[in-house]
Amino acid sequence: MTSAFLSALNILTKPLCEAPARDAQSSHQEALLAVLRANRALLLEQLQSESSFEEVRRLREEAKVEADWFTSDTDDATWGFVQECLLLLLTLARHLCVELELFKETPTPSAAKQCTPEMAPPLPPDVLSVTQQKSLGAVLQFVVSLGLCPYLAPGVGVPLGHRSAFGATVEKLVCSGTVPAVRRRLFITTKVLLQLTELSSLATLVFTRHLGDVMAALCQLGYQPAERNGTQEVKMQELSAEECQSCKESLKSLLGKVYQPIVIKELLILQGGPKQSGSGSRAALAPAPAWLRRLCGELLSERLVQPSGVQAVVRAVLGGGTGGESDWRKCDCVARILVTCPQQSASADSYYRQLCPQILDLLHFKDKLTAQQFQRVATRAVLSVVQEKPSFAQQYLLTPLLAPLHRCITASNEGHCQAAVEEWELTRCMEDVYKIWVVGNSPSASLLSALQQVLPVIFTLFCFTKQNVSHLRAPSQEILLWYLSHTETCAALSALRQLSGLQGHKVATDLHFTPGSDGGARLYPRESSSDEDDALYEKLSGEQWRLECLMQLLAELKDCDLPGDFFLDLLQELTSWAAAEDEEKEDEQELDVSAMTLLEVEQQLLVRAARRGQRLTLLQVLAVMVESLQHTVLLRKTTQVVDFMVSVLQRACVGLDEATGPGLGNPLESQTLSMGMGLVATLLSGPQLSAEDYSSMSRLLPPLETLSQKHSEVVVQELASNLRAVIATHGAYWPENLTAAAQPSRNPQTTANNTSVPSRRTQEMHTEANDSQTSPHSSSTDSTSPGNTYVRHPASSGGSEAGRSPKGRERTSGTSDPCPPTKPFSDWLLEACDPDVPTRAFALRVLTKMVQNRNPEAIQAQEKVLMLFLENLEHEDSFVYLSAIQGLATLADSYPEMILERLLKDFQHGPSLPTSNKEHSLETRLKVGEVLMRASRAMGELAAHFGLPLVGVFLQGTRDPDQSVRASSLSNLGELCQRLDYTLGPLAQELSSCLTALIKTEKEAEVRRAAVHVITMLLRGLSDKTTQVLSDVLLDLYRALKWVVRSDPDDVAVLHAQLALEELDDIMKRSIFPEQKLEKKIVVLP
Repeated sequence: MTSAFLSALNILTKPLCEAPARDAQSSHQEALLAVLRANRALLLEQLQSESSFEEVRRLREEAKVEADWFTSDTDDATWGFVQECLLLLLTLARHLCVELELFKETPTPSAAKQCTPEMAPPLPPDVLSVTQQKSLGAVLQFVVSLGLCPYLAPGVGVPLGHRSAFGATVEKLVCSGTVPAVRRRLFITTKVLLQLTELSSLATLVFTRHLGDVMAALCQLGYQPAERNGTQEVKMQELSAEECQSCKESLKSLLGKVYQPIVIKELLILQGGPKQSGSGSRAALAPAPAWLRRLCGELLSERLVQPSGVQAVVRAVLGGGTGGESDWRKCDCVARILVTCPQQSASADSYYRQLCPQILDLLHFKDKLTAQQFQRVATRAVLSVVQEKPSFAQQYLLTPLLAPLHRCITASNEGHCQAAVEEWELTRCMEDVYKIWVVGNSPSASLLSALQQVLPVIFTLFCFTKQNVSHLRAPSQEILLWYLSHTETCAALSALRQLSGLQGHKVATDLHFTPGSDGGARLYPRESSSDEDDALYEKLSGEQWRLECLMQLLAELKDCDLPGDFFLDLLQELTSWAAAEDEEKEDEQELDVSAMTLLEVEQQLLVRAARRGQRLTLLQVLAVMVESLQHTVLLRKTTQVVDFMVSVLQRACVGLDEATGPGLGNPLESQTLSMGMGLVATLLSGPQLSAEDYSSMSRLLPPLETLSQKHSEVVVQELASNLRAVIATHGAYWPENLTAAAQPSRNPQTTANNTSVPSRRTQEMHTEANDSQTSPHSSSTDSTSPGNTYVRHPASSGGSEAGRSPKGRERTSGTSDPCPPTKPFSDWLLEACDPDVPTRAFALRVLTKMVQNRNPEAIQAQEKVLMLFLENLEHEDSFVYLSAIQGLATLADSYPEMILERLLKDFQHGPSLPTSNKEHSLETRLKVGEVLMRASRAMGELAAHFGLPLVGVFLQGTRDPDQSVRASSLSNLGELCQRLDYTLGPLAQELSSCLTALIKTEKEAEVRRAAVHVITMLLRGLSDKTTQVLSDVLLDLYRALKWVVRSDPDDVAVLHAQLALEELDDIMKRSIFPEQKLEKKIVVLP
């Protein structure tokens, strides 16, 4: 039966097949009118004649009786056509309703049969096929185009002319004549369309295509102001108050039922385009009337403050975005709209109270593309609210957002079994903070202040994540670095003092972070420890770990002066405490305990204990900073170096009035003062000192004057006076002895003659020994470093010009090799046996340099030099035996035949000297192994000639009872094998068997690591030659590596095996797929 109703509708909408010849020159409007009249007449004729339309005719007559708006004698062809369409649509809706009620009341025939899972449920009668939906959609389009859109006021909705060419034709057709009762016709069409939407199948067709038109009609019918000046006929056609109210209620109901992003999009379209001053483009929207703009604003505001209203607005504007540059602009625009309080809102407080929680919810979406766009909007909105409405932002945004972190401070251990802050809360909070503060990257006073309150909690969480594997480590570190980089220096210093424990941290003491099940963390009650020693150890180790984590943070601050400023601030506090120490001692002596109560005495003792604890914490922080951070991080600028020297000199001035003096009472302070004044001299001798540099150095004048007058040592007084004179004259005056103070001499005779500074020789030797272990690339290029200085000889000093370069400057590197010896060779041999450690170490380095330079005396006495190096190899001081190791490696490189044989015996059987200490034989063998490793590295292409005896000794060493010797032998074997190339071929089988056996049978993890590392170095050294040299054993080595990856319990050994497999993978790829080289070969024929 439904098909009959659709057939009737098809008669109305089918195009005219034949047109009379006389209408060939007629316009499109006349042709359309002719089609409408002909189709309507054909429908009425077939309804009366065709028996298949009997049910349609009956229901049509019933609907016609109930439709008081239907007039059959109208002269307007378009309105008559619309009336027929509306009548048939009502007839179809009535038929579908009846069929649907019968379907619900009557059981289906298949219900009595046995149901199977494959059986589909029966379809209700209101389900239309695709063809039927297409036919019905065409009828609805005619109804909206002819009976609704032409009667909308100018500026209300999108005009038909802007939609399609057919719409422009229809618009001209309806508007060409005078249309009476505009609002009445619009009301009739809208009312019928709303009646159709009571059936779900028809409502889908209406709202998916014509929602905007229906909303525009309801807005106009319910809210358009009535015309004041009109004819009596027009006033009679006006709608009554009840009809207007019904339109308002229908609009409200419609907006509540439809998907909110679609509603918001249609309301934005109804608001119309901006007011344009020119003709504008054809496709531009006309500005909407003022009453409609106000109405749409009110409706949009209502949608916004509803639950999930912000999300609906964002979806409506950004729906289908791709995250490109245009979406950035849309996100900013939406954020500006959200944070602007509408005029229709009751109060700003109520608006932001409803809006802010929805903005925070935008940060928590899981879909990647949607989350990216929503987070942009949320971030921009939060930053805008913080900037424009800081009070509302603090109350409704920042406080709820940071609530889990605040609970970490204020929570107490009351539940004993329940987490104070759950893992999901803490994870969401940290992610939100990262998105707003770090990604948003818009520092303001409100944001920095809010973050500063919870900074100790974030730092405690960061310290916890450094001890575990957690996804919160990176966000917490980035948040801390962002705060320290963007806040004011004074606030950053205060925060660092708080994080380091100098001002205490505000995390709840009876709670601590524990690992979460999803890789996060949660705040859980701390179990009380009954053992005081364990509690004390846990506290001290926790404080030490916090300091180490803080140093790691400071090291991450690249190109920042904050670490240096914090270091200088601590030094200044240390100086002030040293100055107040005497006053505290006097107060303690004058304190009369007998006249005090026990409570007062206890308070005094607690104050003293707290003061001493504070000082110990300060010293601990300073010690950790000096150990963990490089001087290039602590003292980046000249001004910071000057501030450092001001603290050193001021601390040296404290206590100068005492009888003993700092030089006699504390040698360490005297040495520190001497080094500091040498650093000032080095600064002054630097190139191109500006007026600003001298201005900053002027702060050194008062402490230098105090030292020049009150210090007990005459040399220090003279040096301080000279430095003060150079700074005061801006370098115009330059005494000769100041150059010696700024230039660390390497000549022992010069050092012996200059005995004014007791620590000069010791400092020189220590610097030299440290330099022997430093690669050339690690030398600092900082002009403020004492090891890399520029010495200036002003012409006004009156000194000799012999040692000066043509430019008046000479560069002396503190990391350069020792100066050419000025003593006889025999004296150096004697000094190499001197009991003084610096003298012995420096003599050994001079002898090493002589051997390296092929000194004739050293070549002649190479046996003595060898014995001397071997004896010093057993010395307990690292400066001595490291110099001996370097000397033996140089000897082995120069005379490999004799030296390597002796070293191999000592490595295999222990030291052979009569004076050797047998108790330390193991240590000496390991030192000899270090010599052999350096010698292996220096062999180069000669490894194929001299390396085979070493391979045999190292393979024997892998069976030594001591695990350290086995590991050392394997390490040396790896260094040597990667340089043997094709010489390794005959030894490949033996080497493979040894390494495979060690990997699978060795109990010590250290030895297994070394064995796997040998394979890595072997593959790395052979590279593309691997498949040729190791063709017989390559499969065995591969299987051994895979066995380590699958079965070895040691993580480090597994890592080494994975690296070796990566090397082997690269080698095989290059072997199977060689690189294609595009080259031309030119052959010259004979």
